[in-house]
Amino acid sequence: MRARHLDPAPGYSLAVGRFVAMLTDTRARLLADLAALDVAQLDLAPPGSPNSIGTLLYHVAAIELDWLYADLLERDFPPDTADWFPVDVREENGRLTPVVDPFDRHLARLDWVRGLLFAELRGLTDADLERTVHAGPQGSGADWVLHHLMQHEAEHRGQIGEIRVGLNAG
Repeated sequence: MRARHLDPAPGYSLAVGRFVAMLTDTRARLLADLAALDVAQLDLAPPGSPNSIGTLLYHVAAIELDWLYADLLERDFPPDTADWFPVDVREENGRLTPVVDPFDRHLARLDWVRGLLFAELRGLTDADLERTVHAGPQGSGADWVLHHLMQHEAEHRGQIGEIRVGLNAG
């Protein structure tokens, strides 16, 4: 059995390839957790939780798209974005907008955004990771943006687990 390493994904510069490997691992963990999901629970929120699993999946994909285009690339969103994201991720009061979609649609949306991210990362060099991009009041390094995307997804994976526990306890 081989020890686990973060072998850079092929087709990327060395450091970018390592980030791609980390992003891939983060997503694999989310998908593994979702594999055992009772899809009847997708749109339910247990007492004390303002969000459903489906809403969090929408949010994870929306934020990844936003950080990719608004912050990392500083470009307009792709033309078909509205097809995948028909509602704003947040309501006027700041809460996540409840999203009810079939499970397969949530997975396809996550795949669509991740495909865009990986395609755009192919054009980045290791030096590009050190540049400051528009992310936060003082800006952030492009490498920090990629780190943040993994952290954001992992935190919401934990929330999804808590929601599942809450729904199964009731």
